[in-house]
Amino acid sequence: MSTIGYESWAVDLKDVGAIYPFQGSEGIMVFLGLVFWIGWHVLQMRQEEAEIEAELKAENREEAARKLIDDY
Repeated sequence: MSTIGYESWAVDLKDVGAIYPFQGSEGIMVFLGLVFWIGWHVLQMRQEEAEIEAELKAENREEAARKLIDDY
């Protein structure tokens, strides 16, 4: 059973044509994948940096509160 009309693949593939979708766009797909991958890491680093900053500020507030309590 063949979905593209070929009963046998024992032919010259240059005569068959495209045997998978988006043939010829591999370079574009690799480029888009790299852009997405690098962009993901940049966004992730920014979010983690903001989270760490928030945790440091909270820790500094706790230390200031402890100092005020100790001074009292």
